Amino acid sequence: MKARVKWVDGVMFVTESGSGHAVVVDGAPEYGGRNMGPRPMELLLMGMGGCTAFDVMTILKKSRQEVTSCEAELVAERADAVPAVFTKIHVHFVLKGRSLKDVQVKKAVDLSADKYCSASIMLGQAGVVITHDYEIIEDGQGKTE
Repeated sequence: MKARVKWVDGVMFVTESGSGHAVVVDGAPEYGGRNMGPRPMELLLMGMGGCTAFDVMTILKKSRQEVTSCEAELVAERADAVPAVFTKIHVHFVLKGRSLKDVQVKKAVDLSADKYCSASIMLGQAGVVITHDYEIIEDGQGKTE
């Protein structure tokens, strides 16, 4: 896996993934930024959320659960001192679908947290306390893509 980060101006950078996708990263105005993109630590949190949501959806699809919506809401706390590393992250999944089974959703969330999500496992090994929970909402409207 590769990435490239190119300085643009002030504290703004364009990041490019090895697969060719670009994201602008910028700082707050008080740090010389123009607020044109997420902060690097926000991007890290977003990446972890994407990683675990990807796992949960993949596992639920394999278990033939009819999911119509999946959102992962993440809340992180950071250390007060430099480096201001993450100290705690909580992931709350909101899953909507038809007749979703609690046991299958719990299994998917647990497998992501304990076995599959490289990002959250890596952060956990670095000392970040990561917790998860979920809620299931019945969708009587049928499957939407």
